[in-house]
Amino acid sequence: MSMDNLRFGLFCALGVVCFFLWQAWQQDYADTATPAQTSAPAGQPVDDDDLPSFDAAPRQQTDDATSQAAAGPMEAPASDAPSRNGQVITVVTDRFRMRINTLGGVIEQAELIGVPAHADSGSDDKSPNLRLLNNQLPNFFVVQNGLVGQGETPDHNSTYQADRSQYRLAEGEDKLVVPLTWTGADGRQVTKRYTFYPDSYRIGLSHDIRNGAGEPWEVSQYLRFWRTPYSPGGSVPFVQQFMGVAWYDQKEEGSADYKFEKLDIDDLTEAPLQAQQSGGWLSLMQHYFLGAVIPPADETVSYFAKPKSVRGSAEAGFSGGYVSARRSVAPGATETITADLFVGPKVQDQLADTAPGLDLTIDYGMLTVVSAPLFWVLEKLHGLVGNWGVAIILLTVLIKILFYKLSETQYRAMARMRKFGPRIKQLKEQYGDDREKLQSKMMDLYKKEGFNPLGGCWPMLVQMPVFIALYWVLQESVELRHAPFALWINDLSAPDPLYILPVLFGVTMWFQQKLSSSSMAMDPMQQRMMQIMPVAMAVFFAFFPAGLVLYWLTNSLLSIAQQWYIYRKLDNEALAQGAAAR
Repeated sequence: MSMDNLRFGLFCALGVVCFFLWQAWQQDYADTATPAQTSAPAGQPVDDDDLPSFDAAPRQQTDDATSQAAAGPMEAPASDAPSRNGQVITVVTDRFRMRINTLGGVIEQAELIGVPAHADSGSDDKSPNLRLLNNQLPNFFVVQNGLVGQGETPDHNSTYQADRSQYRLAEGEDKLVVPLTWTGADGRQVTKRYTFYPDSYRIGLSHDIRNGAGEPWEVSQYLRFWRTPYSPGGSVPFVQQFMGVAWYDQKEEGSADYKFEKLDIDDLTEAPLQAQQSGGWLSLMQHYFLGAVIPPADETVSYFAKPKSVRGSAEAGFSGGYVSARRSVAPGATETITADLFVGPKVQDQLADTAPGLDLTIDYGMLTVVSAPLFWVLEKLHGLVGNWGVAIILLTVLIKILFYKLSETQYRAMARMRKFGPRIKQLKEQYGDDREKLQSKMMDLYKKEGFNPLGGCWPMLVQMPVFIALYWVLQESVELRHAPFALWINDLSAPDPLYILPVLFGVTMWFQQKLSSSSMAMDPMQQRMMQIMPVAMAVFFAFFPAGLVLYWLTNSLLSIAQQWYIYRKLDNEALAQGAAAR
């Protein structure tokens, strides 16, 4: 029992290793839905299916008698053509550089200004902006929208007209509106409007529907994202990069309570999503980024998410979105259907401001209650120092201060354990062949001395949720993506390219073990564990994001300083007590 504290610490380290190995297994084997492309390395995938049956779209509740008129079958849009040849409209804001195609009026490309595609190598060649939406393989990801209804109705294959080919949000403007107009042969007209806002990844969408025909026009709006599975190069081991669908699910029909749900690609293949509810949202997620469709909170809509079928040999991927309630537009009347989009990184404050619950796409798991405050503090520290690596170091210092008393209890227990080292070694030599007798004698010793051998274990156990919660913070926070620290560390979300941080951590772990185990009685197995663990952890951490290793290294250095200080303090207390006794 003389090594219980050390053994418990090793078990905790082993538990952390097992936790991250499980995360790696989840990444490598749970998300295996990305099939190899046998052809068509460039171009657009083509699907054979399309939106769900619009006969199932919820009917708008209204007192207008025209809404009760008998309706023919709702017509779904035709399948996508292999190529799109409409006019390209360029839209530039402080957050986006977009391409909107008048064929369908769809957003087919979106660059996120200021969000690099890869980490800065330190050379003069800066990283290009990340293209999140793209109409080309392999990372095909587009947003499509339109109307379905009786007779001729503009969908994502219809041709719109635009007044201009370029739009730019000027400094000081509160919004930028891009209108596209479709005119039918029977006097019906639809104006689609995209609205962009400064310093925002939210995009407003509206369809202004004017019925110039002589009979009611019953229509629904649909809005969907469609993408192919895509894994960007240089993925980090032990960092699970989720790709799939997430939505804000109404707990019960008519309830104001919602819950966050998500399905990866495998689950979506086995059980496509089909839900009808009021409010909420649906998104297609890609680790740090997402595209979300957000209908008006008071409107009942049909959400869907499903795999796309394949025509030929190109991978078609999966889609998700919603269909609005049917609207009956009387002859000569005009009606507007609105919605919102979110296209961008999972920036916490923008997600929360865009829609209730959208910030839950930053998924900290069961430890959200711990992770969320940790990120809040980390963000505030970054605001002070302007460097995420320095912010991680300062956060580690604050955590050590917060747990100082617990750590002091732990180190005091370890110091007392060192005091019992020679006596425990003597008991082992005397009763080494009788395990039960040895345990009994050791317990008698602890009882006589009034010492609890597990006293140093509980403080360590209490701190473990904080360590794991911080792991989730560093994994999920897009703010740390490609964030430089100093010198050779130009990306805190990627492993240390020179392996210096993992080696330093191994050295500090070895030194801390020496400090802890001095004068302790160890058997050969424990000695081997002591020798292997620093090397094993250094190799293990070589695959971890540099930001997480920086945290562990800082924590280890602070622990050494704290442990040395407390041991010295206890030694001085013992000397003072001895002097007083004389």
